[in-house]
Amino acid sequence: MNRKPRILVVGSFVMDLITSTRVFPGPGETVLGETFTTAPGGKGANQAVQAARLGADVTMVGKVGRDAFGQALTASMQGAGVHTEHVALDEHAPSSIGNITLERFPDGSSRNRIIVVPGANMTITPEDVAFLEKEIASFDMVMLQFEIPMDIDVRVAKLAQKAGVPVMVNPAPAAPIPEALMACATYLSPNEHEAAAITGIPIRVEGGVNLQDVQAVADALRSRGARNLLVTLGENGAAIAGEGGVTHVPSVPDVAVADPTAAGDSFVAAFCTGVCAGLDPRQAIDFARNTAAITVSRMGAQPSLPTLDEVIAAMQAHAEPGFDFAKLDCLR
Repeated sequence: MNRKPRILVVGSFVMDLITSTRVFPGPGETVLGETFTTAPGGKGANQAVQAARLGADVTMVGKVGRDAFGQALTASMQGAGVHTEHVALDEHAPSSIGNITLERFPDGSSRNRIIVVPGANMTITPEDVAFLEKEIASFDMVMLQFEIPMDIDVRVAKLAQKAGVPVMVNPAPAAPIPEALMACATYLSPNEHEAAAITGIPIRVEGGVNLQDVQAVADALRSRGARNLLVTLGENGAAIAGEGGVTHVPSVPDVAVADPTAAGDSFVAAFCTGVCAGLDPRQAIDFARNTAAITVSRMGAQPSLPTLDEVIAAMQAHAEPGFDFAKLDCLR
């Protein structure tokens, strides 16, 4: 590709309210926290910012409230270079918030619990995406998630499929997937838990990732119309499965996890950006795993998302042999 890839993200905005503590409280228990901060997030917004920081030309479609959080969320988009002319303001619903609690361990690692209040994200209407009937064919990839009304995801996916534009469906938070949406998915990108919930097939990782399980999940999804499975496996890396079989790429070694909040969003956005730039699926996963490894080493959702130069620098040490760095030139 001799131009920047154009990516459309239709999805959510969430202002993350982040508290850290040494131990999660039990039911009815109060514990002292250590830190509190706010950071712009939301699965759709995170993916848009990550793709933009990697060099893609990104347009975001979504909705925020007419409030201080809405202003901050939109400003974060604009600061990353994301086009926000199709981010609407809701006069009645507040901007969405995510209540994130981080439990920190002595070794520096952490785990999180998240409660999201959807707010304006759930007020997106067909009128808000009507412009795509004429414009969707100009994009190289459409990215969707499940923090907005499902009928909007289906509507946009159908428009993209009709126009021949690849569709990435990130089925998170987990929810039943309409057959109409599944049939439009060029890529379906669950984590291992979501994949098991969708198909009833667990992916075993004891002693190494069971590639037969990955293929079984992919076959189940392909029988419903999805063309490719891209599954993240936590510390066990990621795999893609489709007509060409299964490809597994291990995780980046020795990553100190500070905050895993936006890891999945970072990974999916980097994969889509890499594919649009011309990387083959294995190299796109390599690009994505290195991007996500940087993300989890930092605090916050969008503040943690790395730039293209940061990812390329990290890949000098961790890229698989033969990685085609020249394909990334279109992102500069």
